[in-house]
Parts: sequence; structure tokens; C-alpha cells
Amino acid sequence: MSIFVDENTKVIVQGLTGSQGKFHGLRNKAYGTKVVGGVTPGKGGTDVEGVPVYDSVQDAVAATGATASFIVVPPKFAPEAILEAAAAGISFIVCITEYIPAKDEAMVFNVLRRNYPGTRLLGPNCPGILSPGKCNIGITSGDIALAGGPVGIVSRSGTLTYQALNELSLKGVGQTTCVGIGGDPVPGTTFIDCLAAFEQDPETKAVLMFGEIGGSDEEKAAAFIKENVTKPVVSYIAGVTAPPGKKMGHAGAIVSGGMGTAQAKMDALAQAGVHVARNPTEAGEIMVDIVKGL
Repeated sequence: MSIFVDENTKVIVQGLTGSQGKFHGLRNKAYGTKVVGGVTPGKGGTDVEGVPVYDSVQDAVAATGATASFIVVPPKFAPEAILEAAAAGISFIVCITEYIPAKDEAMVFNVLRRNYPGTRLLGPNCPGILSPGKCNIGITSGDIALAGGPVGIVSRSGTLTYQALNELSLKGVGQTTCVGIGGDPVPGTTFIDCLAAFEQDPETKAVLMFGEIGGSDEEKAAAFIKENVTKPVVSYIAGVTAPPGKKMGHAGAIVSGGMGTAQAKMDALAQAGVHVARNPTEAGEIMVDIVKGL
């Protein structure tokens, strides 16, 4: 199985007529994802290489029955695009847009929780979600994924998402679903959300979790794993050498005092029974050994 999306998920692309929306939307379609439409206000009635374009998400949903949306629009328009999708009944939204102000992210997060509890947002500033052989929404290359499971992947860093996939695929270990949750301060989907879904997925037998410095999400995930996850978890935390007080890459990757350091996260995860690796390759090697014993 997979989590959040599968081979039956119908996807629209908000921003399909833009250069990035077209590139990634058609790439997802070529992978086998059911990309059934695009949305660009004022361009309804046109198409992008055979994919129909609608003026609004509501129009697109009415015409196609889509339940997922891939948002590829500039930061100024992304919050409105997310809320438009939710209002139209979209239940799963992937937003890859970077540089959305944290206050706008917080507003969207709270409006979704209050008004649209049936809608899940992945991102923003994330690589998306990939269920190998079934569905790819976002910018992750399907070429480095291997279908069949038994490992689920969740990662904050886009680049490390790709490396996690590649490390396992090169070693012949398949994946059920790979989720890049993004590194911004207010993610729509958290480690805990993904860990809970993987725990309930019968085809996911183990989980590979890649985190990084900043915030306390990994520590919260460690507490959740200790109490709720019965499957083996392997983790790697990026940023061991990061100096305190420095933002490293992601908007959410800032260490303040003793909070959010790589070592603190590694210690919390180890105390929860997680297999903590020192680098991504070692994480893959540990997972291979675990899979052999399943």
C-alpha cells in the first residue's frame, strides 16, 4: 500500500501554464500520475499538451473529480491558492513554493485546521510525495525510487529526501511512500503525521526518517515513536557541525541556545529506540540489515 496518495489519486496542477508548473506537472504525468487538469485564472478552456486548464479549482474539481492538488505558484499567491483548493474540496494539497512568509504559513495552517479539517497540506517548500510505481506529486525524480516496499521514508530536507531514496534503491530496498515534509517553520504535515500513517500501513515494515537542526519536531517525533510506533525506525539528523544561532539553509533550521541541535535530536531519538546513523549512507546500510531480518 501507500500513504496519502495512490495510483487512483486524481491531481490538478495550480500553475500548470507557468514554466515550472508545466515542467513538473507533465513530468508527474509521464511518471503515471493521474494529472487530470490545471488551474490558471483567465486561461480556462485552453490546455497544456492535452491537459485541460480551468479558471478555478472549483471548476476543475467539478469537471475532473480531482482530490489532490499540486501548487506551483509564486509565494505572493500561494496562500490564497492553498485555501482555494481546500474550499473546493481538495483533500490533499502539495505546495512546493519557497519563501512564503512564516506569518502567512501560520495563517494558512490555522485556517485549514479550523475550517477544512479534512484537507491535508504537504509543505510548503517541500519536494512533495512519491509512491513508487503509483503516484508522484512534486519535484522528486521517480527514476531513483524502487517500488514494492517495505520501507517508508519521511524527510525535512529535499536533497536528503532524494538521497534517502537513492541509498535504499541502490541497495535493492524498495519504498512504499516517500514524503518530503519541507523545512519551513510551519509545515502542514509533520513527522508525527507520517509516522502515524506508516504505522497503520500494513505494507510499510520499517521507516527511514531524515531530520535536521532547528525546531523541536524531531524531539516530538521521538516521543511519539517511543509510545506509538512498533516498527523499526532509522534516522539521520543533518547539521551536526552547525554553529549555534545560525540558520542553515531552511527557514526552520535555526538553533537557539541548546534547543534544536543535532545532538539533542539524536539523543532523543536514540532514547526512543531509534537506530541513529551518523550519515545518510550509514542510515541506508542500517536499514538494509533491518529489512533482511524482517
